[in-house]
Amino acid sequence: MGHNAIVGQSGGPTTVINSSLAGVYSVCKRLGAHTVYGMRHGVQGLLKEDMVDLSKTLDTPAAVELLQRTPAMLLGSCRYKLPDPARDPAVYETLFALLAKYDIGYFFYIGGNDSMDTILKLSDYAAATGSDIRFVGVPKTIDNDLCITDHTPGYGSAAKYIGTTIRELVRDSTIYDLKSATIVEIMGRNAGWLTAAAALAEDADCEGAAMICLPEVAFDPEHFVARVEELQRRSPSLVIAVSEGIRVADGRYVAELGDSALSVDPFGHKNLTGTARYLSSLLSHRLHIKTRAIELSTLQRCAAHLSSLTDIEEAYRCGGAAAQAAFAGQTGVMVALSRVSDNPYLCVTKTHDIHGIANLEKTVPLDWINADAYRIREPFLDYALPLIKGEPSQTFVRGMPGHLAL
Repeated sequence: MGHNAIVGQSGGPTTVINSSLAGVYSVCKRLGAHTVYGMRHGVQGLLKEDMVDLSKTLDTPAAVELLQRTPAMLLGSCRYKLPDPARDPAVYETLFALLAKYDIGYFFYIGGNDSMDTILKLSDYAAATGSDIRFVGVPKTIDNDLCITDHTPGYGSAAKYIGTTIRELVRDSTIYDLKSATIVEIMGRNAGWLTAAAALAEDADCEGAAMICLPEVAFDPEHFVARVEELQRRSPSLVIAVSEGIRVADGRYVAELGDSALSVDPFGHKNLTGTARYLSSLLSHRLHIKTRAIELSTLQRCAAHLSSLTDIEEAYRCGGAAAQAAFAGQTGVMVALSRVSDNPYLCVTKTHDIHGIANLEKTVPLDWINADAYRIREPFLDYALPLIKGEPSQTFVRGMPGHLAL
């Protein structure tokens, strides 16, 4: 076994992915890793030998604590898809030669679905070639679409931000006595977990989002317009939450109705944007009302000032559990959160075979969605409310939140 560990971050950031990094680093050091390296920009950085010794940055407990409050990714990210090893073994030969060069025995990758594909391919290659390096995935994604795990670190904080933002937009939208519709576009390609979080805004002091549109249900533009017109007879100012990935019955994204030439990323995913703009224009022309389109875009994944303390703590625990699993001999697995109870809320960490997780997708259960009324049912609130609880302390410098940087 190699004496050192290496960790990378991949895909889109969250406000708590660095907390998972802190967990991996702290437990690896406690369990005896000589050096914990960080890949700059994921596997792409490793291929270039662009790595750092994390002990030079995380040199005090205060630095580790500050890392847990720092959004985005300390190590940077990439969207790099490993090729099929049977067709292109050269990349794997290079990677494993570099891991041997740096005496790596433990490899950790913090990320979402595409990142777990990396763990799957590397661990399978290691098994096929007799390598004793252990590969463990640490879950992360605001999309909350990883299978097996009850939820993913990063989702609770993003959900808290979305629920808060919808509440504030509802307050803002009702100040004028005129018919208006504010369309809020929220991330989510095929899974509507983030957009469903708009339901958290509703309470005794806030009417919440008037409509919530998820990609799990086919979207009908005509029904949408009719529903807005009906709702405005009772409440003239509406805030409507829509997933960027909602599709019409023939499978086209609503964003494609306004722009049929959407670009794609290295994994072949269409870069979705423009859903709110299209629907805003549709309502303006059909109903002659004031409309506004708002894209939360990257704000929902970097708003550390609204992080959930529960989310931060669970992210750290997942990172630590990954290190413990690797040092105990496990490989080709991902750490998952398993819910024991809602009230009192309790989740424990377990490991699961990566083959039952990578390249699969978890969507919002259809029985949690009232599609005709564009509403989210009570079971979702029971599921999501514990994940947004708690407010972390913040370090402020000159009135601004302090962050850790390499």
